[in-house]
Amino acid sequence: MIDHSGSVPSGRRTNWAGNIVFGAQRLRTPASVAELRELVAAGTAVRALGTGHSFNTVADTHGDLVSVAGLPRCVEIDHEASTVTVGGGLRFGELTGTLHRSGFALHNLGSLPHISVAGACATGTHGSGVSNPSLAGAVRALELVTADGALVSLERGEDDFAGAVVSLGALGVVTRLTLDLVPAFDVQQWVYEGLPRTELLGRFDEVMSEAYSVSLFTSWRDDPVDQVWLKRRVTAEGPLTAPPRWLGAELAEGPRHPVPGMPAVHCTQQGEAGPWHARLPHFRLEFTPSNGEELQSEYFVARHDAVAAYEALERIRGRFAPLLQIGEIRTVAADELWLSPAQGRDSVAFHFTWVPDTAAVTPVLGEIEEALAPFGARPHWGKVFTTAPGRLRELYDHYADFEGLMGRFDPTGTFRNDFLARLFPRAGGAHGG
Repeated sequence: MIDHSGSVPSGRRTNWAGNIVFGAQRLRTPASVAELRELVAAGTAVRALGTGHSFNTVADTHGDLVSVAGLPRCVEIDHEASTVTVGGGLRFGELTGTLHRSGFALHNLGSLPHISVAGACATGTHGSGVSNPSLAGAVRALELVTADGALVSLERGEDDFAGAVVSLGALGVVTRLTLDLVPAFDVQQWVYEGLPRTELLGRFDEVMSEAYSVSLFTSWRDDPVDQVWLKRRVTAEGPLTAPPRWLGAELAEGPRHPVPGMPAVHCTQQGEAGPWHARLPHFRLEFTPSNGEELQSEYFVARHDAVAAYEALERIRGRFAPLLQIGEIRTVAADELWLSPAQGRDSVAFHFTWVPDTAAVTPVLGEIEEALAPFGARPHWGKVFTTAPGRLRELYDHYADFEGLMGRFDPTGTFRNDFLARLFPRAGGAHGG
């Protein structure tokens, strides 16, 4: 039977940013997959909770919020297959050191090593690099507990797999993921300041292809890009010396934080070469990257539309820049996962870190979405957006297919909440949210 000592009464429980107060009656933290299966089978409204780094109600429920942090924290490396199988509650920062010591790496990492592997994959979270797909692109297989308590495994190439990886928690609670690995590598990270607008827009593909991972940080208040973070793979020739100027930008004189005024000690080391897992994220695991006092939005457009989308945002920057802490621009390679924002097209993602003022930010989201509408902008599922469900349906080739998948995996609506009911009204099943 379920050990109900793992059930915590609700109280005021929030996401990491504090902008969402969860409506769950209880927080459950099962210690085993067997306990999780019994809990889910007995529930009528269940949602999985990772590290809470989503900025909207995707993880909310009025029933049981199930933390996967207590599940077995396995890290099983298959050296012959070059894969690793991890438990659903593991954070990237708790995995990467073990991989590196075994001679392996993940193809990419997000800005934060603090986020859970399962949660990041379920929402289409990504790093940067013209040849690097999202973090979900590394998933080779997954195991999840479905609404009836069954334990289901899916592998790449199977009929339902492409719809089950970026699934927003709608199909079940993920207990294990198998990820593709690559040989371990070192990265050297440099920061340049003041990239001229003419260089960026005239040579956009060249700029974004300059390193293994490239991030542009801009306040959108002035024409030059504030910072360019270049993360280069170290070759057999060894580390390089950064030129003092690059395309009119100046090499930073010391460590930098993307957000003006924030201490750079929180960021991964700049200048000196180091392991992939200590350079590809922007922030160090041992530090909280900020106080969570922010909102975030992000929109993906096809890479060939990036310059036109940038110019469209420039035309309305006076409306949104005063509310912005910092903006970031990254590239994401295409994949074929049904709900991935990069599905079917190499993409550029425009990210916005806002001040924590929902009432002020919400209206400008509509203006940004309108400006980016000609480019088929897809919002990040885990961040704040106002894109209408009908518009989202037009943006994804497999939207209806995913609704059908929801109906088959969760016919009673156990994992359905207000967020899913609004965005996928044709999925069928009761509304358990």
